[in-house]
Amino acid sequence: MKKDTPIFILAGGFGTRISEETHLKPKPMIEIGGNPILLHIMKYYYSFGFNDFVICAGYKAWEIKDYFLNYPRKTRHVEIDYREGQKVTRSFGCEKEVEKWRVRVVDTGLETMTGARIKKAIDVISEDTEFENFAVTYGDGLCDVNLDDEFQFHLEHQKVGTVLGTSPANRFGVLDINDIGSVSSFMEKPKSEEHTDLINGGFFFFKRKFHEYLSDDLNCVLERKPLESLARDGQLIAYTKHKGFWQCMDTLRDKNHLQKLWDEGNAPWVQKRF
Repeated sequence: MKKDTPIFILAGGFGTRISEETHLKPKPMIEIGGNPILLHIMKYYYSFGFNDFVICAGYKAWEIKDYFLNYPRKTRHVEIDYREGQKVTRSFGCEKEVEKWRVRVVDTGLETMTGARIKKAIDVISEDTEFENFAVTYGDGLCDVNLDDEFQFHLEHQKVGTVLGTSPANRFGVLDINDIGSVSSFMEKPKSEEHTDLINGGFFFFKRKFHEYLSDDLNCVLERKPLESLARDGQLIAYTKHKGFWQCMDTLRDKNHLQKLWDEGNAPWVQKRF
C-alpha cells in the first residue's frame, strides 16, 4: 500500500521570509547538517516505507532537478579519470546504498499557488501512475510524527482528507474540531487570539478524490477553498495523537534552531532506522 502512495512535496515558493538564503536557492534546498531540508523530509517518509516522491517545484526548479540527477555523486566520493584520453567517471565509497526510491520533479510554474501546484503534479504523474491515496507536505517542515499511525488512521476513518493537528504558535492555519475528530472548519492564519489549540501541521493524507477539490486556476491555494470546502463537507479529519516535535523553517532563526538541534545530536526527526 505504501509503495503505491505518492508523496507530493510543495517546493515551489519564493521563501521571501528567509531571503538571506533563498536569493541563491529554493527554500527546500536550504541545508541542515549539510543536506537540503527537502532531503531530510524525504528520508523521514522513506524510513516509514514510502518511496515514491513528487516534488512540486517552481522557483529555481533547476536546482532541485540538478540535485537529484546527481544525487548518487553528491552523497558519495567521485572519481574522474582522464588517463586513457577520455573522461571516465564513477561514484564510490558510500556507507549505505542509495535509497531505493523514485523521485519526480515536476515544474509547476513560478507564480502557481499551492493547490494548483498539487493539481498540476497529479495531472502529470497520472499519465503513468495509479494510486488510491496520496500524501502532501511542505518542503520546509520537520517533525517526528508516526507516519505509520497517521496513514492507518486515514485509511480507517475513510475521510477524503486527514491533516496532522499540532499545537505550536498560531501563525498557521487553525483547525476547529468536533467531538468525533472531524474538522468542522479550516481557517488559514487567523488574526484573532481565539484559536490557539491545534494548527495545520502540514502532513496530509488524501484519497484520490481530493483531486476534484483542486483547480487549474493558478491562484488556487490549498489552504483556502480546497481544504475549507473539504471541512464543510465533513470530509476532513484531524490526526491529533502527535504530541512530539514539530518545526517549520520560515525564517533564518528557524533554520538556525534546526541546525543547532542537528549539531547537538538532538534532531528528533532523524530516526535510528535511517
